[in-house]
This record gives sequence, C-alpha cells and structure tokens, in this order.
Amino acid sequence: MTKFFYRAVKPDGELVEGEREAETELEVIRQLQAEGLIPLEARTRRRLGLWEQRPRRNLSQKEIGLITRELATLLEAGMTLDRSLQILIDLTNQEHLARVLTDLQTRVRGGASFSSALEAQNRQFPPLYINMVRAGEASGALEQVLERLADYLERLAELRQTVISALVYPSILVFVACLSVIMLLVFVVPQFTVLFEDMGAALPLPTRIVVAAGDLFRNYWWAILCAIALIAVLLERWLKDPQVKLQLDYRLLGLPLIGDLVWKMETARLCHTLATLLKNGLPLLNALNLAKEVVGNQRLFGLLVETSEDLKHGRGLAGPLAKRQALPELALQMIRVGEEAGSLDVMLAKVASLYERETRASIQRLLTLLEPVLIIGLGVIVAGIILSILLAILGANELVV
Repeated sequence: MTKFFYRAVKPDGELVEGEREAETELEVIRQLQAEGLIPLEARTRRRLGLWEQRPRRNLSQKEIGLITRELATLLEAGMTLDRSLQILIDLTNQEHLARVLTDLQTRVRGGASFSSALEAQNRQFPPLYINMVRAGEASGALEQVLERLADYLERLAELRQTVISALVYPSILVFVACLSVIMLLVFVVPQFTVLFEDMGAALPLPTRIVVAAGDLFRNYWWAILCAIALIAVLLERWLKDPQVKLQLDYRLLGLPLIGDLVWKMETARLCHTLATLLKNGLPLLNALNLAKEVVGNQRLFGLLVETSEDLKHGRGLAGPLAKRQALPELALQMIRVGEEAGSLDVMLAKVASLYERETRASIQRLLTLLEPVLIIGLGVIVAGIILSILLAILGANELVV
C-alpha cells in the first residue's frame, strides 16, 4: 500500500485535504467520489513535492494543462467560475501561479469575460487557448471546452514526452562515449608517450595525431570549452535567421528516416489541434490560422499559410493541402473523406491518433538503427587509439631488434 496525498472539494465548495493509503491513484479517486467529493488530485508526497518546488516566472504548458483540467472538473461539478478560481488559488503553493489566478479572478469579478481575462495575462496563455475559451463562452459550454482543452494539452505533452524520452538513451550514450575517449587521450595515452620518448623512436603519423589530441585536451581544455560556448552562441544566432531556418527545415524533411519522423509528428500535432478547434465551433479558416502556429517546421508552416489563402476562396481543405503535398498521402485521403461526409473534425482526430502511433513507431525504428551505430562508432574510435599506440610499440621493437 502507498500513502497518497489528496485534495478534493465538497459539494458546497469547501476544500478538503488529507492522506490515505491505497494501491493506486485511481483507487484514491474512486474512494473520494464514493464519498461524494470532487477529486482534484491524488499524488504521492514525493511527486507532489517535485511539482511544487519548481518556481517559474511564466506558466509552463504542464501548469496550464493542470489548471485547465481542474477548472473543467470544478465547473462540471456546478461551481461558478469565480469560486473555482478561488479554490485553485487556495490549492497552489507557487507564487507566480497564484498571481496569475488571482488576476484572472479579479478581472472576472470586475465583469470581464474569462477569455478577456486570459488575454490580459501578458501572453501567458497562447492565442489558440484563448480563442477556444472564447468559443466556449459564446456557445455556453465553457466546461466542455475546458475539458477538451485539457485533453488536447495532455495529448501534446504526451507526444513531446515520447520524443524527449526517446532521446535520453542516445544522449547518455554519446556523452559516455565522448567522456571515455577524452579519458583515454588525457590519462592513458600520456603514459605511453613517456615510454616512446625514452625509446627515442620516431612515432608513426597516427600515433602523433593521437598524442597531439591528448596534449590538446590536457593543456588547453579551457580553450576547447570557450570555443564550444562561442560556437553554440553563433549557431543559435544563425538559426534565428528566418531564411536559414526555412532552408534547414526544408532539407530536414528530405532526410531519410528523420524527415519522415518530423513529417508524421507535425501532421499529428496539426490535425489534433485543428480537430479540437473545429469541435469547439470555430470556422475552418480561423481554425487553420490558429492551428498552423503549433507547427514548428517552417517549410510546412509556409505551405499551411498558402493553404489558408486558398480557403478564403472556398476551395476546401484537402484539395489545397494535396496540391502542395503538405501532409502525407494517407492523411490527405482521410481528410478528403471527412470533408465529403461532413465530419471533418472527427476524421482529423482519427488522423491525429494514427500519426501519433506512427510517430512512436518511427522513433522506435530510428533508435533501433541509432544505438548500434553509436556503439560501433565508439568502438572504432577506441580501436583507432589503441592501434595507434600498438603501431608505435611495434615500430620501437623493430628498432631495438
């Protein structure tokens, strides 16, 4: 049994906190619901502490998702928006989050709409989020819109986490490989260098290269670190150039495996965003203009800008996308079927789910190929260093003989 810390709300709006033991978080939530409470969260103390001890000036996407989910839960339970915001203010221990929630509550109490209050938060909330809330207010279904928004943010976070998790192991492998090579050059190679000098033998070219590399790392490590930092700064500035970014993104899409992965990931993100916006009643043109902002690849972004121009002339979505080959062929066919059936939002959601699965499969295939390449690369470098030392030893033995 694990001890969970829970927070819940009584039907009259009173906040309840406490601890109880259970096998899983879901079991705690069910227990609270059986008691007539509205569960807000159930976490272990350790996880809760990690979440609460990360001060930030701006709201993260995770924090926005958490606020959205809790607001949707409270509104669906019959709470007013003002009371729901007050409960969230009481729940949080983070100053920047409490400040934003307090400002939202003050504006709502002053008669402003929730979307206007969000818009006044100094770009803490993205335009897509604000427009969806505005659509929910206009339709009188704010709690449903917030529920969909929470689902949307969680799906995006899950997709991003999939990519980040996939990069952890290769990053560790590359780091360990570089560290191993540096250790060899700095600590192992100099031991043999002294031996070669005592023998007075002329070192072969590969050995001289390895020895020079070891001397460079040992004597000028500070210069190497400065050079890496300088290159990183210059590279960051270079990548901020829109034309450079466009060219790099265009070439990225043409790379084998990686280009296909980026295309599928962007397709999943775009279609999921577009489906969520359409389900909340936004017109297709407005939805596309908002959804294209989530696309990170500038080449695809440019194609979507051109597509939105065609939409102004009533040409539909599938046709302009197909003309520019902005999305994979299967996605285009499914979107065309959705348009013909009058269920574009449903079909876009299916496309998003399909390409999320494809993204995970592509990441797995890429890792399957990348891991042996990195291991073999490390082996080749270490073998080269060892062979360079052996060449020098063999040469010195021939001179002695």
